[in-house]
Amino acid sequence: MNIPVTSLAGLDLLASAVVILDADGRITYANAAAEHMLESSFRTLNGHRLIELFVNGGKLEAVFQQALAHQFADKRQDLTLERIGRDALQVHVVVTALDNPDAPVLIEMRENVQQLKLDREERLLDQSQANKELIRNLAHEIKNPLGGIRGAAQLLELELPERHLKELREYTQVIIKEADRLQTLVDRLLAPHRRPHIVGDVNIHEVCERVRSLILAEFPSGLTIKRDYDLSLPDFRGDKEQLIQTVLNIAHNAAQALSERIRRGDAELTMQTRVARQVTLAKMRYRLALDLHIKDNGPGIAPEIRDRIFFPLVSGRDGGSGLGLTLAQTFVQQHSGVIECESQPGSTDFRILIPLP
Repeated sequence: MNIPVTSLAGLDLLASAVVILDADGRITYANAAAEHMLESSFRTLNGHRLIELFVNGGKLEAVFQQALAHQFADKRQDLTLERIGRDALQVHVVVTALDNPDAPVLIEMRENVQQLKLDREERLLDQSQANKELIRNLAHEIKNPLGGIRGAAQLLELELPERHLKELREYTQVIIKEADRLQTLVDRLLAPHRRPHIVGDVNIHEVCERVRSLILAEFPSGLTIKRDYDLSLPDFRGDKEQLIQTVLNIAHNAAQALSERIRRGDAELTMQTRVARQVTLAKMRYRLALDLHIKDNGPGIAPEIRDRIFFPLVSGRDGGSGLGLTLAQTFVQQHSGVIECESQPGSTDFRILIPLP
């Protein structure tokens, strides 16, 4: 096979990155996708050895030498290519030996989106588990002295002299009320770990309809809630109350973020259900999964908190507790599922994936 390097414009139409190397491993051609992946123009890449672009380029060098020696026609493998000062590339590499002495090796690289997704999910799960342990321990550490502080304030109030009771009681009541407020916060932090997981048959559309009625009761005008249901979805085993709370927390946050559009009368919230096939959740492969989307046309999540919205006490709203999405994530994970979010101005999409029987 003889491929003239100068007539490869068609490769620019490919979504995968293609580079052609000479016998020294230097780049003699890179298509548009390769320029994008490697974050450099062909003019910059031309003449550079491909392996020198990566910290661990030896992984590519070994397979390049095998192709050069015609030990195979083509070879496929998944690689993690590390770069200085940039994110590592998770790629599926196809190395092909060419019958062209000027361009003996062609390398095609496709970003391994599935691997990236798995790695991200694994990080989120580890992060979530660490957060839960931290919250549980911190809540217990706060809870014990709170009871003592409140009790001491009550006893102090009883000991106040009658003539100063009226003016000094104000201060003891501040202590008691603030202790009660913190106690309520601690109880909310510990709620998902205390409440038993009550499993039964769940119809996700009953869950969505319940949430829809609750949201419309609170926001009766200016907000349209659209339904896009796949009625073929089967029931599954789960905790209905937890799932109602999960969907309600997300939908309620969305409705509050839509306040400006609600005033204008063009706020939209969409609940969409689908079946996802062959999905991997928490390192387990499932043939079928519930794919639930809760979308809104609001301003989007602020970029500075977008990666932290499931962290406890992180809120994008003044006065928000920052616990709604944390609880939602905990409840979804208790159903062996995952919750994801994509957001930009004018569109926010929360996606919940839960295994189906």
